[in-house]
Amino acid sequence: MTDAADMQGPPPPTVDPTGLKEIAAGVWIIDDKRVPLVPNIGIVAGSEAVLVVDTGMGPANGAKVLEAARRVAGDRRLILTLTHFHPEHGYGAQAFRGEAEIFYNAAQRDELAQKGAPYLGMFKTFGPAVAEALEGTEIVMPDRVYEGRSAELDLGGRTVEFRTWGLAHTKGDQIVWLPAERVLFTGDLAEERIFPIFPWFPPEDADLDAARWVEILSELEALDPAIVVPGHGDIGGPSILSAVRGYMVDLAARVGAERKAGKDADTIVRELAPVIRSEHPDWDAPEWIDFAIRYYATVS
Repeated sequence: MTDAADMQGPPPPTVDPTGLKEIAAGVWIIDDKRVPLVPNIGIVAGSEAVLVVDTGMGPANGAKVLEAARRVAGDRRLILTLTHFHPEHGYGAQAFRGEAEIFYNAAQRDELAQKGAPYLGMFKTFGPAVAEALEGTEIVMPDRVYEGRSAELDLGGRTVEFRTWGLAHTKGDQIVWLPAERVLFTGDLAEERIFPIFPWFPPEDADLDAARWVEILSELEALDPAIVVPGHGDIGGPSILSAVRGYMVDLAARVGAERKAGKDADTIVRELAPVIRSEHPDWDAPEWIDFAIRYYATVS
């Protein structure tokens, strides 16, 4: 039975700046408080500039993040980057226009140009609270991009590395890595106790490469980060990465075996999804299990 809360959609995706906390010297996060469609947001300070990682969804959330960043930065210049183009991570960027240099990778810029407006329309169907948060949202292009797989920024006494790999969770997934402090911002390549988001929406969007995604997680584990800031969920250590990777490897194998047994995607979803859910009772967002199964049933 569907209750009234389900019909209304998720709760308001509101960034709470009172969640600002310092997780390492000069490194802050505004934590998501495990609210759906709210990301963990980073603020990284150097002596000359302050980097903001993600904005939350919509202009009001973006303004809150900008205000928090200004409190940290003082008169230092601001730089904004996003982990990927999805609305809950970057559709507050318009608050930063003219207030910060906006810095993306080239693939992220191109995917935002191609899919930004359609995703804005799709997310507005997620319930009145989400639609309200997105009211007045404008798609904002970067001031500067980098080509290739990596870039570095010197914030003044602090080096920040950006890495991207091509198609995985999206075409332009980007991690932010602080090598001296060993702090890693993963975006939605890794979430903590949340079923991985498989944006598998054919024919509208089928840009997903889970095999590369798994390889990226292995590469990130090899960095041996001291602190992992996932796209959503609680911060922690490398076990966040290994948990996501293990889930994906296991699910791919199980779906592949079912396909070899002659079962179609609908049957596999009906039979396997409840089992997967029961094996991860403390993980959020089980709606993404079906999408992942259908993906693996298609590509395996």
